[in-house]
Amino acid sequence: MLLALHSVDERTNTDPPHICCGRLPRKCHCPPRGLFASIITKVSMAAVLFGVVWSITEKECLPGGNLFGIITVLLCALTGGKLVRLICAPKLPAFPPLLGMLLAGVLLRNIPVVTEAVYIDFRWSASLRNIALAVILSHAGLGLDGSALKKLKTVWVRLAVGPCLTEAFTVALVSHFLLGLPWIWGFILGFVLGAVSPAVVVPSMLKMQKDGYGSEQGVPTLLMAAGSFDDILCITGFTTCLSIAFTTDSIWFNILRGLLEIVGAMAAGLVFGLFLRCFPSSDQKDVSVKRSYLLLGLSVFAVCGSHVAGFPGLGGLCTLVLSFCAGLGWRESKAPVENNLNKAWDVSQPLLFGLIGAEINLRAVDFRTAGK
Repeated sequence: MLLALHSVDERTNTDPPHICCGRLPRKCHCPPRGLFASIITKVSMAAVLFGVVWSITEKECLPGGNLFGIITVLLCALTGGKLVRLICAPKLPAFPPLLGMLLAGVLLRNIPVVTEAVYIDFRWSASLRNIALAVILSHAGLGLDGSALKKLKTVWVRLAVGPCLTEAFTVALVSHFLLGLPWIWGFILGFVLGAVSPAVVVPSMLKMQKDGYGSEQGVPTLLMAAGSFDDILCITGFTTCLSIAFTTDSIWFNILRGLLEIVGAMAAGLVFGLFLRCFPSSDQKDVSVKRSYLLLGLSVFAVCGSHVAGFPGLGGLCTLVLSFCAGLGWRESKAPVENNLNKAWDVSQPLLFGLIGAEINLRAVDFRTAGK
């Protein structure tokens, strides 16, 4: 009888069950959501990627291997760029993310324990930097406005050639009379210091052009064209002076060869650009993906192939011409290609500046000598 009453009381009990830490479920969702879920997802994706790459490459993905070094530089450069972007100083413009990317590469290079684990072969580093250069130059060529460039056809040439040669000659004079360098080495130093980095100028000008600042006057196009051609001119001048310093050929022969190489690079870029205007045809499926693939492939081939052929300055000019020529033919339909190039630059930019920073070895600098 007592057992029966006890079972009836259990069935008719309406009191809510006792829950330990009743507030916890309301604060901690299961499964997690928001920022915590995003962090778990990204960490899991990185772990899966590492596991797949390690199962294929083994030692290359472990500390001391090339792939480990590249991934570490990429992640640290991305983190450094985001941290620098958070710095807000009163009455000062925001710091560019590339500053954090450079500092991340410098730290990876100069911290003793980290340097031993983060190793990247010089050929891998040079190839990745060339790929990043091909990406940004092809993006610059697509972003050029043909009508504005035609209107400012003499201005951008003067803006590119004038400051470049003036700075090169000034540095050559100062280094010759102040430091005692030979004239040819003074010009080599001048072309090194006079180069304008397209990786710094082009993204800023593309953002200005997208926001509409100075587009009617052609200012973004003017600066992109002048900055890119300035860099190509400095590379050509550097290689020409270097060949004069180490070969027995006459000076005029080396200068004439440099001019002929420029003409050849422009002709090759024109041929590749006309090809991209026709192929793939506009009636094909996924035409923007195919155009992006061919544009990036030809650009990387031009930049890296010119280094293999011994003409390192010509690949950039060829890339600039072919992308500009292709963009003139695609017109409004080039917008999806530019979006794909933006995604490629999002990966190439931290790699480029992180690898540049990783080339700075402070232990190899004698500061007593540098200060004299």
